[in-house]
Amino acid sequence: MSIKRNRYETKKALAMLRLFIEKLQKGLSVLAPRETDLNDFNEELVVAAVVPDDVTDGHFAVFAIKGEETKRFVVELYYLTNPAFLRLLDQAKEEYGFTQKGALTVPCRPEELQKILDDGTEKSTVAALCLSSMKSY
Repeated sequence: MSIKRNRYETKKALAMLRLFIEKLQKGLSVLAPRETDLNDFNEELVVAAVVPDDVTDGHFAVFAIKGEETKRFVVELYYLTNPAFLRLLDQAKEEYGFTQKGALTVPCRPEELQKILDDGTEKSTVAALCLSSMKSY
């Protein structure tokens, strides 16, 4: 049963990753010049202009925002399979939808996201705190 659950969680994480990548591509397409001479196209220059230096391969940036509290995190792709982090992405989808522009943002206090990242494992109490604070907000 745990193998089936792991497969389900992996499929769900991959689906969330696919949606995240599509959203990222749409956001980046807005920044790209309309007319590009393919002979002069230098992909490294475009990527360097868009992706901050602290977001290295295998990572992505996330903003944790709750009320006045805001903090930016650089997160490993590994967390896209973490159930607690996936719940935060579900909350973000409910709160912001897929029309949100710019960086990935989760509706959670920065300390709560930090706990999820520090633990690296599912902590249902942290996710429950985020859900309850979202409902009372």
